[in-house]
Amino acid sequence: MKDTLLKIKTEAIAALAEDGADIEALRIKYLGKKGELTAVLRGMGKLSAEERPVIGQLANDIRAEIEAEIEKQSAAMKSAALDARLKAEKLDVTIPGTKVPVGKPHPLAMVQRQLEEIFLGMGYSIAEGPEVEYDYYNFQALNIPPDHPARDTQDTFYITENILLRSQTSPVQARVMEKQQPPIKIISPGRVYRSDAVDATHSPLFHQCEGLVVDKGITMGDLKGTLEMFAQTMFGADTRIRFRPHHFPFTEPSAEVDVSCFACGGKGCRLCKGEGWIEILGAGMVHPNVLRMCGIDPEVYSGFAFGLGIERIVMLKYHIDDMRHLYENDVRFLHQF
Repeated sequence: MKDTLLKIKTEAIAALAEDGADIEALRIKYLGKKGELTAVLRGMGKLSAEERPVIGQLANDIRAEIEAEIEKQSAAMKSAALDARLKAEKLDVTIPGTKVPVGKPHPLAMVQRQLEEIFLGMGYSIAEGPEVEYDYYNFQALNIPPDHPARDTQDTFYITENILLRSQTSPVQARVMEKQQPPIKIISPGRVYRSDAVDATHSPLFHQCEGLVVDKGITMGDLKGTLEMFAQTMFGADTRIRFRPHHFPFTEPSAEVDVSCFACGGKGCRLCKGEGWIEILGAGMVHPNVLRMCGIDPEVYSGFAFGLGIERIVMLKYHIDDMRHLYENDVRFLHQF
């Protein structure tokens, strides 16, 4: 049996040393459950008590030698394979890399950010609220009861009788006034939804930025000064504004606000349709009923509010004649900004 074990050792090591040897197949042949070394060891029961430990030790030594040779040859083969791959896979580090295109903010995002920076610079904070809103906050808390004719001018997306997609960001103002006593000085930019047909100036989804100031002694003069500062920062230092009487249920008195045309300086051109003025937002003094419904005493506090469409500012600022360009994600259009 000793001679058989030595013969297995010699054959195994010689086979493993051959070029292109199948290491795994040789391991199974000599050391597997049905391998040659295992088969020899199964016959150890026929040996005498004196021979058994000697042959057992020899068998273990031979197994260890074969395993060491397998590990050695496996490492050599892996190293050779790596060398071959490195020689085949040549990399020219002088070749320029692939240029990765860098994105830019969308024009809507750019103008919204500019609006936020203007009002943050005037001491405002940014308030946010849910886009899926209760009818109470979207209408009733803003002095628009269920039978109010103002509801007819807003085609609203209702989810249930009392839940809807907000048609303006004004509900954020109501929520802030409910939770916070004056002084209040916020803007509330965000998405709003109305059931409008898509055309060059309308979309069922668009963006608004509304502002609210409530404190003691707030007047229409404060509103005018704030909007003048905004207009001159956004459109140029020579920009002028004017108020035209209007009606909004949540403000009294109310006004439509125009800016002097920044393209022609008020002389009249295609952008302002020859009028010299461009309507950009609505504003007014917060209605006493709105203050009262939000838990603020209108005998002590007053405030103003304003709201503008961000898409309208973008279209005016960049001379865009079709709102649909802002949503179609055509890179040929977006690359201009």
